[in-house]
Amino acid sequence: MVWVTTTDRRGVLRAGAGLVAGGALITGCSSTGAAPHSAASDAAPDAASPASRTAAPAPRAFPRQPAQINHGPRDKPRVALTFHGQGDPALARALLTAAEKHGARLTVLAVGTWLDEHPEMARRILDGGHDLGNHTQRHLAVNALSETDARAEITGCADRLRRLTGSIGTWFRPSRAPTASPLVQRLARAAGYPHVLSYDVDSLDYTRPGAAAVTRNVMAEVRDGSVVSLHFGYADTVAALPDVLDELDRRGMHAVTTTELLS
Repeated sequence: MVWVTTTDRRGVLRAGAGLVAGGALITGCSSTGAAPHSAASDAAPDAASPASRTAAPAPRAFPRQPAQINHGPRDKPRVALTFHGQGDPALARALLTAAEKHGARLTVLAVGTWLDEHPEMARRILDGGHDLGNHTQRHLAVNALSETDARAEITGCADRLRRLTGSIGTWFRPSRAPTASPLVQRLARAAGYPHVLSYDVDSLDYTRPGAAAVTRNVMAEVRDGSVVSLHFGYADTVAALPDVLDELDRRGMHAVTTTELLS
């Protein structure tokens, strides 16, 4: 176990606070605004780039798990901290670095337009030993879309992931909903994802409640096997992560990828 020193934490907190002052935050998964679309969204990433040098893991079927997974086994002291992948990449890097210094591994469900704007983040996530998955192309309310549009949201992000990493990612999570509708479950399965990844603990970090409240929200509900919903793009989350990891340690629990949680 590698511990985060006081100096390390202060550096992460200062980085997050500076980005808040600079207006670097984005709207969370439960809000109503769509993620911004940029011209880069229509450009295919270069499959020959260094980011695609090693194929990432493909989705796996877990026979004992339901089609829609809310949590893992309750008999082992492990949890999955899962992040909606969107927002300022500096905050994302701060979170990844803090987790890695603590010996923790995360699961990142990336938005396709975010990958278009920051393609280097796909390899940064994978090189840190974290899971990388699909959180739709434009972060729309996917359950409310037509079958054609919902399919395009799922496959659009899958295509970005494949071009960047050689894989469609290990997981799919619906955007702007804690669970997928039966239609979206079917479309995700057809796109190559045996399971939809939901969660049983919501940090509510997208409401910007402050770092202490994010920690309280997580620790009040987390238990062995939990899947926790968090977000990139919020300085509160960056500031809270070291305390969340410390509290998990005190309870004898460890943060692992969702793949590890279910294996």
